[in-house]
Amino acid sequence: MKRLKVFKLTIFVMALIVAASVMSAQAAPKQKNIILATTTSTQDTGLLDVLIPIFEKETGYFVKTIAVGSGQAMAMGQKGEADVLLVHSPDAEKKFVADGFGVNRRLVMHNDFVIVGAGADEAKIKNTKSAAGAFKLIAAAEVLFVSRGDNSGTHSQEKKLWKAAGINPEGQKWYQQTGLGMGQTLNVAAEKKGYTLADRGTYLVMKKNLGMDILVEGDAALLNIYHVMEVNIAKWPKVNVEGAKAFADFMVSKKTQNIIKSFGVDKYGSPLFFPDAGKKVEDLGK
Repeated sequence: MKRLKVFKLTIFVMALIVAASVMSAQAAPKQKNIILATTTSTQDTGLLDVLIPIFEKETGYFVKTIAVGSGQAMAMGQKGEADVLLVHSPDAEKKFVADGFGVNRRLVMHNDFVIVGAGADEAKIKNTKSAAGAFKLIAAAEVLFVSRGDNSGTHSQEKKLWKAAGINPEGQKWYQQTGLGMGQTLNVAAEKKGYTLADRGTYLVMKKNLGMDILVEGDAALLNIYHVMEVNIAKWPKVNVEGAKAFADFMVSKKTQNIIKSFGVDKYGSPLFFPDAGKKVEDLGK
């Protein structure tokens, strides 16, 4: 009788182990790795260093982050080299979706662009209300402007501002392109005592070591908006569609939006990004 009880107990324990294994297998993602193509600003500010470990712990996915300009990130998506994108180049994003490369584009957050430069402000742009007006002054004074020149969201916004100013800076001696990310471009501009356009978040993170000031801010044309998009499995069947959706859902979740809302406040006195999930683009910045 005693042996029978032990036998039954053993069978019961084994059944529990098998059941637990089955449940674990069902809960674990089929394809664990996700490739996230994103902008240098989300990396340089440290935001992803906070968010990704939380996402990985909660879901069991592993995220490989490739931080490039928005244009390069979308080029990766077009080639099926990424599963999900977190970018800030609205016009290019709309085309990306319209061309069938991306799906489920959702608003995540925003901050803004600022024009920064050395305190001497040779072109006298400080407190200029219009960003395009500031660009006109820089061009007229022929003072060094350092551009990312990398087809990023920041570079796209900069080109819009030059167009609004009625100026083509290409080929001008005072206009230099780095082909680098935001942090590196800020370092180049600081070293050469030039002007540049930067997202506020990256500037605030690096401000202490730059010796540069915000000279122009607040223009509606400087709004910097981030969306998350999943790469279309209809174009690229090997895309990790479940992982991409899980990450996109995570970025617009209430918990993540609350983290974004407070990120940077303790260190810089203000958030580096403002959460926008569920809002309309036309209502941002109001």
